[in-house]
Amino acid sequence: MTLLERLEALAVGGAFALLRAFPPERAARLAAAIAGGMGPLLPVSRTADTNLRLCLPELDRPARQRLIRAMWRNLGCTVGELPHLPALGPTESGPGFEMQGADILHALAKRGGPGIFFSGHIDNWELLAPSAAHYGLRMALLYRAAANPGVDAMIRRIRRDSMGREVVLLPKGAEGARGALAHLSSGGFLGILADQKLDDGIEVPLFGRPAMTAPALAAFALRFRCPVIPAHAERIGPARLRVIVEPPLVLPENGNREVDIAALTGAVNACIERWVRARPEGWLWLHRRFSREEYR
Repeated sequence: MTLLERLEALAVGGAFALLRAFPPERAARLAAAIAGGMGPLLPVSRTADTNLRLCLPELDRPARQRLIRAMWRNLGCTVGELPHLPALGPTESGPGFEMQGADILHALAKRGGPGIFFSGHIDNWELLAPSAAHYGLRMALLYRAAANPGVDAMIRRIRRDSMGREVVLLPKGAEGARGALAHLSSGGFLGILADQKLDDGIEVPLFGRPAMTAPALAAFALRFRCPVIPAHAERIGPARLRVIVEPPLVLPENGNREVDIAALTGAVNACIERWVRARPEGWLWLHRRFSREEYR
């Protein structure tokens, strides 16, 4: 690591240590207050404003600004909860998560894999894999590593501790695709955050606009004819969430692989759009999801 990366990792480690010194709810509130105050002032918030204009054109500027501040507060909560993730288990009250759709997870655990869970950067997405692992599902995650190796190592350690085992983390790209195929072939379950742009993906509608979307999820599912399970977290309050697991999607059978991949990818985008419309402040609006021309 470079000197700058070491200093950055030390700063992040210090911030995590400070957050761990507080109870989970207080850590989440503290981080939410900081992010809600500073985030809207950052240049990247212009991307969020553009996304809101494109996706929710009925909102005027004051409404968009309120949503951007709420998004930053939610992101702050998620960061504040991250060091406490191993302690946020299933509960009916207090810090942790309640489960909606536990019967689906029990059935999947009894049936065995392979299977694919998908979600988006909605509320505390980091809680999804640990909640599935709690029901005995052997999970692997396709993920984008943090740019700083030291920070990435900290996040990997938190994920491992939250799941009670070493986590199979598969980097996005060709290497990760091979690992995902091997994991699914062995009867494992794969978790994918499916709401980011992929320039060499396929064009599928999102909020009524063309969005380049990764086809790997659909390709894996159709290859194995395995369940594709929608799941997302819904914030109830600081360090308090509801994990919602929905019945598996119906796999298309048009007899044409490319058509089936496009249809299933479209169904995944439709789920994500439905969740975001229901609770727009929970989505991370900071990604450039559409064509470059939209952000000029």
